[in-house]
This record gives sequence, C-alpha cells and structure tokens, in this order.
Amino acid sequence: MDFTFSVNQLQALSNLLTHPEQEEGELEERPDGGAIALQPGHIGPPKRSNHTDCSIVEPTDVKTIWVEDDVPEGSEYEDIWDTRQQPEYEVLFKQRVGTEDVFLGMSRKDGSTACCEDMVIRINLPGCKSADLTLDVKERFLGLRSSVYKLGLHLPHPVDSKNGKAEFHADTHTLQVTLTMKRDFDFINFA
Repeated sequence: MDFTFSVNQLQALSNLLTHPEQEEGELEERPDGGAIALQPGHIGPPKRSNHTDCSIVEPTDVKTIWVEDDVPEGSEYEDIWDTRQQPEYEVLFKQRVGTEDVFLGMSRKDGSTACCEDMVIRINLPGCKSADLTLDVKERFLGLRSSVYKLGLHLPHPVDSKNGKAEFHADTHTLQVTLTMKRDFDFINFA
C-alpha cells in the first residue's frame, strides 16, 4: 500500500493532535524527563469539569438523607403488590383550529403534536360505573382507581391539573379525560 499525504493533510493532522494553547514544537513531558505519548484522549481541547451546571439541593437538616424534590411526582401510587389489573388506554392530542387555520394557514399550525393544545386520555373500563372511580390528576401524573382497575400514568407533557374535563360514557364504559397542556410560548404556541 502506498500512503501519500499532502502538506495540507499533514498540517490538519498536526492541528488535531496538538492543543490550541500549546505552541508549535512544545511537547508535554513526564516527570522522569521523557515525552508523553499522545493518545486518542489528547485530541481536541482539554476537558474541563464544570460542577456549576448540575443543580444539587443540599438538605437543611443534617439528618435528612433526601428532599421531596428527589422523589418523582406520582411515585407514591406505584405499588408492585397491588394485583388490580391495568385498563387499556390511549393518549391522543387535540388541536383547536378555526377556518383561518384550515383554509388560510394563518397560524402556522400543522398536524404535529407540537401544535396541539389538549391531551385526551381514553380509558376502557368494562364493568365499571362512574361512581366506582377515583381520578387524581397531577401536573405530570394521572392516577385512576376502582375496585377492579388501577392505572398510574406518567404523562408525556405537563398539564394544567386544576382545569380539566372528565366524561364517563356509560354505553361504552369509557372514561375520557381532556387536559390542557402547559406549553412554552414559541412561534407556534403563542395564544
């Protein structure tokens, strides 16, 4: 095999293997006087550890081993010993569109979930009545309990837990929960 390199290619390889702060011809030395052999970890700028990025909350009490923020919302409902079955459910997303959106495209909305305002959760509960159900909605968690079924659903987006709508359809034994999502304002979600 014949390997021929141009001057530009050799210069580019040299630039990869040297640090930007290191001057040309300067080699790192080991304590015993020899040069340090370059390895793949030496390519590029030196890695710096920055501990200010992570938000570590120190407990105020010395005997406290964890704070409430360490426990994810909804984990108090997770019980592996509960033998009730999980009902079938589906999570759907809903948009509020008008004629200016459909025909004129004035609001820049499209069919993606990024343009949706509401989350609809349909839960099939055969054999249940609306009086048997207990529904608890948090910002990132939906809990549903009955004597037969148990559902602990971590929601894909934060929702407004105070303002929602739940309808039980007795003919199909389906609970439909409609929740408004909390979205950051951007060029699509500005209303």
